Amino acid sequence: MSGNGDRFLEGRTAMVTGGASGMGRAMALAFAGAGADVAIGSLLSDRSGTVAEGEIAYLPGQGELDATAVEIEAHGDARAMAMGLDVTSMESVATFFDATVGAFGKVDILANAAGITAEQTIVGHTDALWDKVLDVNLNGTYRAIKLCLPGMIERGWGRIVNIASTAASVGAPTSGAYCASKAGVVGLSRCVALEGAAHGVTCNTISPTWVETGFGKDWMSDIAETQEGRSGAAYIADVKAANPQGRLVQPSEVGTLALYLCREEAIGVTMQDLTISAGSLW
Repeated sequence: MSGNGDRFLEGRTAMVTGGASGMGRAMALAFAGAGADVAIGSLLSDRSGTVAEGEIAYLPGQGELDATAVEIEAHGDARAMAMGLDVTSMESVATFFDATVGAFGKVDILANAAGITAEQTIVGHTDALWDKVLDVNLNGTYRAIKLCLPGMIERGWGRIVNIASTAASVGAPTSGAYCASKAGVVGLSRCVALEGAAHGVTCNTISPTWVETGFGKDWMSDIAETQEGRSGAAYIADVKAANPQGRLVQPSEVGTLALYLCREEAIGVTMQDLTISAGSLW
């Protein structure tokens, strides 16, 4: 793992979806701390009108996006670029990619953290909500990879890190769309790993349990209030108590693992689904 002063990513560029907050922010800061220039894109709160009925999403404001960019530059003395991003739109993803290449010349590292969920049974699901969860979590990941992978292959070096979830391998009766989308991310990542294997490109998924992010806390609070009629704080306390380590995973732990996957020594770690669950199944 990178220690203080280990600038092994100097000269590299990282592009992070969902980079203004949560796990995306943590990965962006980790990459910057190792010397990489970092571009972050997130769907912002001024786009709240695009949120589907029943969708659970954390939308940072412009101020949070800008503050993360400032923190990236202060954290690693690297350059930052930040902009709004809608991963359901190929045009928006292409604009973000083009802006990143325009600012930094290339994309060496792609981290996909943009994600949403919905609490709904299959019987009760609307098609629109089902499609939206898969479009953000799975298709959004595909869109970013499709743009970044050719350059990585051409240059003979690349790292792709996709945020999946323990939900990719564990079911829940009201999380069908989320579980299906995250299982799809794992399957997609394995195929990308094989496509890039002969060209110095690795692709892995990180599958966390509940992480102490704005998105995670909003999701737990929604479950508590709408399904159990109690406070989100009480539900979160129970989740912590039920975890074998008695805590919620921190975003920085995800950032640290993503950073390790970018090391030269990690070239053999590809096509893997790496769990950070503190011993929990979900």
